[in-house]
Amino acid sequence: MLCLEDVVIGIQSQRNSYHARRSGQRKVEILQQAARLGQGVPVVVLLHELSQYEGDWSILPALPRLFAKYGHSASWLFFIEEETEVTLSALLEVLNRYPAQEWFLGKRLRDNEASIIHHYAFSEDPSSFGYPDTAAGWALSAPLLKRLTERIQSENLKSDFTIDLKHEIALFIWEEGHGPKLTAVPEFCTEPRDGCATTHFFLSYFRGDPVSKNDVFVAVKTCQKFHSDRVPVVKATWEKDAGFLEYYSDVTDASIPTISLGVPNTERGHCGKTFAILRRFLSKAVPKADWLLIVDDDTLISLPRLRQLLRCYNPKEAVSLGERYGYGLIQKGYSYTTGGGGMVLSRTAVSRLLSSSCGCYSDDAPDDMVLGRCFTTLGVPITHSPLFHQARPDDYSEEMISTQHAISFHKHWNVDPVAVYRYWLQDTRPRDEL
Repeated sequence: MLCLEDVVIGIQSQRNSYHARRSGQRKVEILQQAARLGQGVPVVVLLHELSQYEGDWSILPALPRLFAKYGHSASWLFFIEEETEVTLSALLEVLNRYPAQEWFLGKRLRDNEASIIHHYAFSEDPSSFGYPDTAAGWALSAPLLKRLTERIQSENLKSDFTIDLKHEIALFIWEEGHGPKLTAVPEFCTEPRDGCATTHFFLSYFRGDPVSKNDVFVAVKTCQKFHSDRVPVVKATWEKDAGFLEYYSDVTDASIPTISLGVPNTERGHCGKTFAILRRFLSKAVPKADWLLIVDDDTLISLPRLRQLLRCYNPKEAVSLGERYGYGLIQKGYSYTTGGGGMVLSRTAVSRLLSSSCGCYSDDAPDDMVLGRCFTTLGVPITHSPLFHQARPDDYSEEMISTQHAISFHKHWNVDPVAVYRYWLQDTRPRDEL
């Protein structure tokens, strides 16, 4: 029979002070619960403290370090998020069901249709592949951890983009059929019900008073060819919730109105335009605000929910917030906030960036990746929120996003963007009308 000393609990923590504090509180709660239970004490690891490497959040770089420290004494490695609540007695009951062999356990998510964020994997039958809802917790047995570590250390792994961590981890473990698929565990939950070993509370981010409308300056990137179709969607949905908002285009159009920053439109990245926005944000040309939100003209966003989330963060710190992606993280790459879901920067972060020598190597460089590389060089953590989304709702598991209070989605492709906004982002959420 397992006891808690056989379990290492890894909290997928972050370096930002708010998240470090919340994960520290979760660790204390777990250890206090273990003391009351009297069945041993688990090792509880905060992932951001495991090493100096910021890319440990992508899990694969962290596995060899976790195995070296705990792989010879622990039977299970159990990952949770900072807002995942764990009932340790129920967790032990679950883990005791599985004998000592390779196991990959979690709450099973699946795609209803082929998804761009999953590179259209399993396009003929997207629902055939399961991946874990990390908010509910997920577990690796010691034999599986050992084999994954050996593979990471011996193979020349492809180092590319990290987009959806939970799906990519499941693909890596499955190894095209050479490894185990995810085993669904009904006791790993996101919403509370009888018999759950875990639950998760996204609404904890929305407690307390929101920051003021005037604390957030909104910059919308657009160009002339989208003035007549994308900009009207912004005006029909979320523009009214902004305190300060400006549209930045390649031409001046008084009917919107737009502002030309003197940077020509580019078909690829928008680094030149974004850095011009950063400079304008710090200038006296616009009202002074604590936060800068940069979005695309086809971003759909709930500004009231964003302002509620921002109450968690200190604008006097250098904060870069949004949906976190990674590039080359297996080989000491960098993380970045993906632009389509919205990039939120504190005034302090913008000041540190523009005071440095880091910047665009060309006007059409990918702005979000350049910002991520610069902030990594400056030691500014890229802070992740699962409530921002780079793609459309259809590109995510409906079971997952229906438990969130999403802040943003991106792209108008093959959807009615106004209907998407009303269904997923408008506070009244009139779903019966659709």
